[in-house]
Amino acid sequence: MIVRQYEQKDLGHMIAIWNEVVNSGNAFPQEDPLGLNDGKKFFSSQSYCGVAVDEDERVVGLYILHPNNVGRCGHICNASYAVLSQMRGKHIGEKLVLDCMAQAKKLGFLILQFNAVVETNVAARRLYERLGFHQLGVIPRGFRMKDGRYENICPYYIEL
Repeated sequence: MIVRQYEQKDLGHMIAIWNEVVNSGNAFPQEDPLGLNDGKKFFSSQSYCGVAVDEDERVVGLYILHPNNVGRCGHICNASYAVLSQMRGKHIGEKLVLDCMAQAKKLGFLILQFNAVVETNVAARRLYERLGFHQLGVIPRGFRMKDGRYENICPYYIEL
């Protein structure tokens, strides 16, 4: 398993993995799945996109990296991660986060911040804390789940 920069040939798999998370309605704020055209535009607009590929060059996970804000806060970046559901629990997310941190540093970012980690996403929260991220607090009812319930969100950050 390696993590590398995405290529155009990866887009179909990336869109499918991204949409799987969007459609689950419990992690990403987006509500609408990506089509091929808007997916291509979305991924190409990021500062960096990394993909985890298996020995057959099949994309099994991805991340997007971009500024969290502009101007005086432009040194802070944000990222989102997605792993194919049947491949979760194999430490792919950890490889994606570590690569993302390295790429963010190369791009000149000083801080990586996650704005909306759903409190019930225990696996992600444990990973971030194990890697040295700090929780900033809790935003009550900050995330609307697919079923309409509201869950707390926990922002995290790490200095790069």
